[in-house]
Amino acid sequence: MRRAMLAGMVCAAPVGGIAHAQDITLKPVAEARVRYEHVDQDGLDQAADALTLRVRGGLVASSDGLAATVVAQGTLAAVDDYYDGLHGSATRPLVADPQNIALYLAQLQYRSSAVVLTAGRQKIALDDERFVGNVGFRDNAQTFDAVRAEVMPLKGLKLDLSYAWSVRTIWGIDGVGARQQAIGGNNVFANLSYATPLGTLAGFAYLVDQDEAAVQGFRLSSQTYGVRLAGRHAFSSAVKLAYQAAYARQSDWRRNPNDYRADYWLADATLEVKDWKLNAGYEALGASGGQSAGTALTSFQTPLGTNFKFQGWADKFLTTPANGVRDLYFSGGYGWKQLGPLSAVALQGIWHRFDSDRLRQHYGNEVDLLASAKVRKTTIALRYAHYDAHALATDTDKYWVQFDWSY
Repeated sequence: MRRAMLAGMVCAAPVGGIAHAQDITLKPVAEARVRYEHVDQDGLDQAADALTLRVRGGLVASSDGLAATVVAQGTLAAVDDYYDGLHGSATRPLVADPQNIALYLAQLQYRSSAVVLTAGRQKIALDDERFVGNVGFRDNAQTFDAVRAEVMPLKGLKLDLSYAWSVRTIWGIDGVGARQQAIGGNNVFANLSYATPLGTLAGFAYLVDQDEAAVQGFRLSSQTYGVRLAGRHAFSSAVKLAYQAAYARQSDWRRNPNDYRADYWLADATLEVKDWKLNAGYEALGASGGQSAGTALTSFQTPLGTNFKFQGWADKFLTTPANGVRDLYFSGGYGWKQLGPLSAVALQGIWHRFDSDRLRQHYGNEVDLLASAKVRKTTIALRYAHYDAHALATDTDKYWVQFDWSY
């Protein structure tokens, strides 16, 4: 906390110093979200109904490459017939949006054509956010007390290096036990990328230090090293192909008492034909072999990733099962740039088949549906998720109605 306060003081200090020499541009930050979420889960007698309201407000003061940002946020549960992970009855399904009030961002940033330096409480989202992300779907999104350097010494080459001493979690000010408000540790995120004719090739090293005994007894501390390729090819103005592939190897780190090794694989392709999008992919978060095989938290884990984006919106795999998980998925979508008063209209459907990485278990299948559109500054989204359980968890249905407005 003292380091976070120091970073906030550093953010504020330069603004007054440069005010005498040059103009300072002030830009307000204003965001609002209203979301209704309903969850019906087998094994629990009562369904969950959550109507939450989230607001953010703040200010960005900038001048000649320097910018200081301060943003506060608050979350209110107007309808709280749900278990938020900290309050309420666990006889209802979990909706991970507890009421909260917090300092969301407090950072100082210097930006030039060759370097971006950021210090303080900030968002860090790397690549597709599989390993390090903002968890933006949740009302209390994840941020980091950190210092970050993004260096571009040559055209197409970028080094992104961060040191984070605290992870500000989605659980907010009442976070306790395994669901802490903040998790301290010496986290290091390194990403080196280069733009090639085939796409952006990146090598990465993510050292995650969950240095809180109450958080799984340090068992989420890990070191992950890998490589990722993401690119696009245009066959014509109407037909395009986007693709990505990744491999990573993870093992225990720091105070983690487990001794394990686990692999990660991803292959994904999206074909765009005019306003249609067709996607297929295969992702595997592997299980450890040897003496640790089948032991909890010895499979490939992503505790700092934006996990809602992956492996289905029903959230059955936020923690990877001991036997790992393989996700075969297909999706299709169609969009309109303008449809009457609506813009950016999109329809999407996704099907997942989930299997274990070892022991050949079929965990279950999931169907996800999404309809979204914009009306001026407001984005409207309707979501549905249905998880059909076989060998893991229970049948679950989730519905969302969401409105996001930003200034």
